[in-house]
Amino acid sequence: MAKKTTITAARIINFYMDYVLEHQKQPASVYAFAKANNFDEALFYTFYANFEAVEKSIFNAFFENTMNVLMQSTDYETYDARAKLLSFYYTFFENLTANRSYVVYALNKHKNSLKNLTTLTALKNSFTAYITTLNIETFEIEHEKIAKIQDKGIKESYWIQLLMTLKFWLDDSSTGFEKTDIFIEKSVNTSFDLMDIKPFKSAIDFGKFLLKEKMNFNI
Repeated sequence: MAKKTTITAARIINFYMDYVLEHQKQPASVYAFAKANNFDEALFYTFYANFEAVEKSIFNAFFENTMNVLMQSTDYETYDARAKLLSFYYTFFENLTANRSYVVYALNKHKNSLKNLTTLTALKNSFTAYITTLNIETFEIEHEKIAKIQDKGIKESYWIQLLMTLKFWLDDSSTGFEKTDIFIEKSVNTSFDLMDIKPFKSAIDFGKFLLKEKMNFNI
């Protein structure tokens, strides 16, 4: 009897991706999947409840791999929020490109409705948590509930930006996906330019000064 395969979450992911790329569909059952890859079915459930959970973890693995690469860079921590997010995007889409056949299989039939796709929920949780760590400068709001609404809005807007970029990349037929690189640069820079609150802060500070000094102008 052949020795059973030592199984890990990463191996299940690799086995699953290989299967769907070869057959363009999910395995018929966990039992059949485990048997084909020479491991006990029960071991599958120590890592995942079902194939849908595997699919969610695959997209989150792309995120984790991206962060691992970024954290190995000695320069990354010196970047400002804009540069960090640009670095994330370029690295993340390099990961997707290396696995494009699987990503196209998993998302192509849903590419016009990615926002509500459950396959991306784990990725969304990780990405929006990452956005929080960037400490993107916003208006200081003392009211706690309003501040929470602002924070949620920022995370949702950047998540939608990522989905838009993903949709663009799925449709991109340019050499080396160079148009996606341009899209990333322009969309990230535009989002930060729109979020630039320094001019508004200056105007507010000037207004406070005028009120404090009670200055009247007769021009």
